[in-house]
Amino acid sequence: MIPKRILVPTDFSPCAEHAVDYACALASKFGSTVFLVNAIGAAPSEVRVALSDSMLQSMIGAHEVALDKLAEPRRAVAAFGAPLVMNGDPRDAILEAAKEVNADLIVMGTHGRSGISRLFMGSVAEEVVRKAPCPVLTVRTKKAS
Repeated sequence: MIPKRILVPTDFSPCAEHAVDYACALASKFGSTVFLVNAIGAAPSEVRVALSDSMLQSMIGAHEVALDKLAEPRRAVAAFGAPLVMNGDPRDAILEAAKEVNADLIVMGTHGRSGISRLFMGSVAEEVVRKAPCPVLTVRTKKAS
């Protein structure tokens, strides 16, 4: 099956940017559309109370602009769908976005954490792989030699 709709979650890290480049290379070969998604992480309840709707909309707008900036230099290589900014836990946001855009493939970066940092940070990629409605390709950033 050739993926026509590729979802790429990004936290704007170099690892995620590498996944965007990988997805764009695939999209150029398959004639696919790339959809970028970013999650505004769930804040503690006391912070959520302090955030007004206008402040949240401002944050969403800023993240949409950042997604457009990320896509802009790559538009010559791949077609992009509308950027998605989701509010909530990244795991849930990615899974929701995959359903929303009817993704055929998710391409996402993985930091490759292990040990204590993985225990405390969790693995977004691992949970997405287990629960996604479509195949997931995880891409690691090349280590410097």
